Amino acid sequence: MDTLQNMRVFVRVVEAGSFTAAAQSFNSTTGAMSRAVSELEAHLRTRLLNRSTRRLALTTAGERYLKRCQQILADIDTAEEEASCAHERPSGALRMHSFASIGQHYVLPAIAHYRALYPDVTVELTLSQRMPDLFEGSADVAVIGASALPDSDLVSFPLGTTFSILCASPSYVKTHGAPQRPADLADHECLILQTPAFAPHEWILDGPNGSEAMQIDGPVQVNIAESLVVAIREGMGIGMVPLYAAIAGLRDGTLIRVLPDYTLQKMHVYALYPSRKFIDAKTRTWVEFLRAHLPKVIARDEALLAEIGRTDSGSDAKPRG
Repeated sequence: MDTLQNMRVFVRVVEAGSFTAAAQSFNSTTGAMSRAVSELEAHLRTRLLNRSTRRLALTTAGERYLKRCQQILADIDTAEEEASCAHERPSGALRMHSFASIGQHYVLPAIAHYRALYPDVTVELTLSQRMPDLFEGSADVAVIGASALPDSDLVSFPLGTTFSILCASPSYVKTHGAPQRPADLADHECLILQTPAFAPHEWILDGPNGSEAMQIDGPVQVNIAESLVVAIREGMGIGMVPLYAAIAGLRDGTLIRVLPDYTLQKMHVYALYPSRKFIDAKTRTWVEFLRAHLPKVIARDEALLAEIGRTDSGSDAKPRG
């Protein structure tokens, strides 16, 4: 028995005043309306309507039940309207997950611009270095970086591609010199950044001679790019820093780029969410916003790197020895 539908029929019969009128509004038959109310009465084990050939009358139990049914059905209609609006108008809490550094440099600034467009959306952002299980419902959408995505049922949208560069502090370069070719890294202190995107102890340098893989070990290992930047500034060694985390230090002179003809670990940035079906408006508009916004930000960072390269001849980066 469809209790909810039978409740709707019961309310309609009472409001319309007859089974025939109710049947017309449901595009059904008088017999179907009568059976629905009889099923409801049998389920409740009480009479709701006193019937005669000329009129219907609510019993005392029917009067109480009618009020409850009207309230329940009104609440259901409101809930359905609110859920439907969620697919049309961005509002409510948008739960996001992002890898920590990407979230710090790309996602948080993007949220500010997004909320200027959609102020009815609130944001719950979780930053971590693990891949979330979006199917368990912990987040609506994730922004991650990876060399490639594993096969999964998640919906993914590419948001852009960035890379890392090698950096050291002015004090380190003054004391130890700078490597002139990838093989020179074997004679330097190399700092390790452990991320989900790449193997931590292998640096793949792309440069004039194509790709060169270097096995790296060093005295300090961290899992957040901003922490790596601190270690580099303290003169602990040379580190592989994502471009977005390196720009500020390169601009203020606390970082120096070494092996400037090389980039490392090309990384694709993706937005992920669980399903294409019934995606709500806040998730849809957030992903659409990122797809338009993030490539411009990545291009801006690359332009800043090129500008720094033109203005900084690397005179401080003297060869070792």
